[in-house]
Amino acid sequence: MNDIRYQNDKRFELDREELAELIAHARQHDGNHDIRPGINVGRYSSPTELYHGFLDPCLCVIAEGAKVLTLGDESYRYDSAHYMIATVGVPMIAQVIEATQKRPYLSFRLTLDPAVVASVMIESGAIDANADASVRAIDVSKTDMELLNAIVRLMRTVEREDEFQSLSPLITREIIYRLLTGSQSSRMRHLAKLGGQSHRMARAVKTIREQFDQQLRIEDLARELSMSASGFHAHFKAV
Repeated sequence: MNDIRYQNDKRFELDREELAELIAHARQHDGNHDIRPGINVGRYSSPTELYHGFLDPCLCVIAEGAKVLTLGDESYRYDSAHYMIATVGVPMIAQVIEATQKRPYLSFRLTLDPAVVASVMIESGAIDANADASVRAIDVSKTDMELLNAIVRLMRTVEREDEFQSLSPLITREIIYRLLTGSQSSRMRHLAKLGGQSHRMARAVKTIREQFDQQLRIEDLARELSMSASGFHAHFKAV
């Protein structure tokens, strides 16, 4: 048992180191960069100040360093041993808290398409009719070696056009499958549950983003979603 654990830990560390190298090669200066549609890498050589942003549905993995996200009154810390999933586009406050010139913060972010998640969910049979529709918009879990290895293989294809076009859709679906069968399975089903409250909340957030400079009333938003004002408020707050 100890030998198996040692081998798994060694494999995880080798994949983590390779992911760090791939990200560092793709992003040689501080900042975030979309290296392919739906794939973003980040690099920071020192801790950052708090900054505000908008987090669309995504998977985030850190190869080196650590980061804290704040949503409402809750904070989520994740590092090279943990990944973060966001299922509904939300405003958040972020801060890179561990980064140096020698060991910069290096991150990978994959946009999660609800339609692809739903497709993989149906094909794999990973459907739960009783999935909780009130799952929070963000959470953090321990990264397992199979998920990390799939991410490394996806990053390997980035600079090879033929491999990226042929293999990246397949590897992306594998990543989604790993997430659907992992510790955040409820969150992934939450993202894919078309017609449920989470989908309605995503529509509400989209409306707010597009009409932020106009007068908005909860009653009007709720009516557009065929919900009561109290029901809309409760589900929006839960998400």
